[in-house]
Amino acid sequence: MSRTTVPSRPAHIAMVGIPIISHVLPSLAIIGELVARGHRVTYANDPVVADPITATGAEFVPCTSGLPVADDNWPDDPIAAMNLFFDDAVAALPQLSAAYRDDPADLYMYDIGAYAARALAETQGRPVLQLSPTFVGWDGYEQEVAAHLRQLPGADAYRARFARWLADCGAVTTDVDAFSGLPDRALALIPRAMQPQADRVNTDTVTFVGPCFDPDGSDGGWVRPATADKVLLISLGSAYTHRPEFYRRCLRAFGDLPGWHIVLQIGKHTDPGELGDIPANVEVHSWVPQRAILDRADAFLTHAGMGGCGEGLLAGVPMIAVPQAAEQFLNADRLVELGVARRIDTDDATPQNLRAALIDLVGDAGVADRSARLRAEAQNEGGTRRAADLIEALLP
Repeated sequence: MSRTTVPSRPAHIAMVGIPIISHVLPSLAIIGELVARGHRVTYANDPVVADPITATGAEFVPCTSGLPVADDNWPDDPIAAMNLFFDDAVAALPQLSAAYRDDPADLYMYDIGAYAARALAETQGRPVLQLSPTFVGWDGYEQEVAAHLRQLPGADAYRARFARWLADCGAVTTDVDAFSGLPDRALALIPRAMQPQADRVNTDTVTFVGPCFDPDGSDGGWVRPATADKVLLISLGSAYTHRPEFYRRCLRAFGDLPGWHIVLQIGKHTDPGELGDIPANVEVHSWVPQRAILDRADAFLTHAGMGGCGEGLLAGVPMIAVPQAAEQFLNADRLVELGVARRIDTDDATPQNLRAALIDLVGDAGVADRSARLRAEAQNEGGTRRAADLIEALLP
């Protein structure tokens, strides 16, 4: 179905998210596509992310979140982090119930961290679809990964709280593991190449559609300098970005590197004044149109967040992975396994090592060949239009 085709029955589709920008951005093009196809789309999230959501044409539904996105103060302990998301769901459900009690959606979609949306859909007897911005569970995930988390201090108390909440809120799925896992249908907004144990994922439940962007495309307002022989983008994403010492190392590694133009994104938590002198071949920004630059870049230094990995693969750009937290270490290893990246941990990210990795990476013909192959595979997964087609097929 094209963007100008009116659907046979316009539906009310609700999306429920969390205010972490790396969880918001991956699905925005899908939201915009559904709006363009004539559906009424409402999107519940914290007002802090209202602007990019309303830009899609969706109706914004405020749902205040307590997640620590303002100060970027995330706990290192995984059980503490899980409790943050659970507490957020407990606080969100009454807000969602009030917003959708008299205006229920025909279909609810939700981010992996927005548990309350699944509870709401089940209490209303409506179909529900998970939009996952990262990898999904596979056959054996419970034994190989989740079982280890259940052994950590505080895990039993967390699961007991979650079980009581499910029983009290009226959810149909009352098993904690089943509820926090995959629903009957999920779209993975990542390249299948980035999925661990991809051959053990239930494709009757999960469809990999790859990274999703505006089908009409956009240059993002960035122009590759005519004098640049090669372009390197450096970005640590939207979280864990206050890394002034790391950025200074990058300036020493790549500043004045002959033929290279460097685009350095430092995030909103780093003051450019912390970086010292900026070499002439480097442009520094708090935010950049990452995909637009990657389409014109020759290399990408990334924290290996799933969004960055997907965009790098879709652009066919070799990567230097410097993981910072959470699943980024696993993602970095996966990029290395795919043969399109070099991993350097932060402690080892000296100017000398960073420069050597870049020169080695772009000089490797095998990396270029594998990057091109993975780019084609990611493009063939269908992206935004395929995702919208699959969503429409779920409408009652």
